Amino acid sequence: MSDNLFRQLPSVNDVLAAEGVQALARDHAHDLIVGAVRAELSSLRDQIRQGIPVDGQSAVEVVASRVACRLGHEMQPKLRTVINATGIVLHTNLGRSPVAEDAAKAAYEAARSYLNLELDLETGKRSSRQIAIREWVCRLTGAESATAVNNNAAATVIVLRTVAQGKEVVISRGQLIEIGGSFRIPDIMSVSGAILREVGTTNITRLSDYQRAIGPNTGALLQVHSSNYRISGFTKSVALSELAALGKKHGLPVIDDIGSGALVDFARFGFQGEPVARASIAAGADLVLFSGDKLLGGPQAGIIAGRKEWIQKIEKDPLMRAFRLDKMTLAALDATLRLYLNEELALREVPVLRLLGTPLKELRQRAERMAEQLRGIPALASVEITEDVAYVGGGSLPDQSMKSWVVEIEASSLSDSELALRLRLGTPAVMARLRGGKLVLDVRTIFEHQEMLLVEAVRKALATTENQ
Repeated sequence: MSDNLFRQLPSVNDVLAAEGVQALARDHAHDLIVGAVRAELSSLRDQIRQGIPVDGQSAVEVVASRVACRLGHEMQPKLRTVINATGIVLHTNLGRSPVAEDAAKAAYEAARSYLNLELDLETGKRSSRQIAIREWVCRLTGAESATAVNNNAAATVIVLRTVAQGKEVVISRGQLIEIGGSFRIPDIMSVSGAILREVGTTNITRLSDYQRAIGPNTGALLQVHSSNYRISGFTKSVALSELAALGKKHGLPVIDDIGSGALVDFARFGFQGEPVARASIAAGADLVLFSGDKLLGGPQAGIIAGRKEWIQKIEKDPLMRAFRLDKMTLAALDATLRLYLNEELALREVPVLRLLGTPLKELRQRAERMAEQLRGIPALASVEITEDVAYVGGGSLPDQSMKSWVVEIEASSLSDSELALRLRLGTPAVMARLRGGKLVLDVRTIFEHQEMLLVEAVRKALATTENQ
């Protein structure tokens, strides 16, 4: 009996000749189409062997349709747009900061055409790609010069290598942080060729600790901002200005790794203790390092600002070629930094600043609007809004939250985890939180233009349930 069923299956050539499969040739290579056809026919054979009816599934047109669906699924981009409904603004797994429209357009134009990446248009001679961002960083920080590499860990490595290779770098024990992904300051220092000299204790480090550690083989004094954790209680640390004065007294460069890269004072959003790059330069740091894709709100980069003599030495290091930024990143960073030249413009246009600065009243109104739309989906058992808290994320401001509004939804015949899975696999994908059997959608991190897209994503995710 099964032999007869196997004979009813169309051949590979029959399916390839079907109109629907022929149309796939416009977008897919022949071997991919053949592979998909064979996979579908193999699936049908497995069903027959297991005694599962294949009535209606073996027709050429039906197989052709399934081949098209299979190819569409298999050839989806691996990187896809995600609606971030988690309430974490700088979500590392979701690419941290979305860039401003101007930055995205600049990256697009750089990618699709030629540009003067290393060319002086006035003289027609070769120039440095760092010129694209140097002037803007100097204006924004007050530094003599600046350069950029592909992330802040790279910035730390190349700075330590240039300034103190083979020499001791003095750092407080309380600042020996892990920045994520098991990358630790001692490891980074080891890779750079600098020698770690830790002073003080986890909670107390005094200026005299640094003073006693300075010797003939000291190469630099290093301060690292503990951006992803806080020590509270009985603590004491050394102000950057004091450390800079000590460095100047002994002829030692002072490096300040501020981490997240604030170019504006985040106290305006209710956050305290986040260093601003300009303040570090003003305090006397010789080199200041920070990220481009965190609080600055640009593309992934490690920015180094400071003394011209040190920047010149850093740019001559052979590692600079390995760490340098590509044309698209440079174009996006250039556009982002130019926005900051007008702080009010940056507050409007840089997404991370806009998300952090959205008033609570506006978030509630948007939550109510979304909830009203979601209540029109029959397969949802409950839709409620409530005040909640959101976080900056991305290793920034770890112990400080901000108020937000969320929409909590519960499906009639679907678990919260199954609904979350369907939303993650949908188009667009949606990333939310789970709490108490409900799916939580935090409006703080949902862009206004995504609201209706999210509602439709929920509707699609529940479509099968509604039809049952």
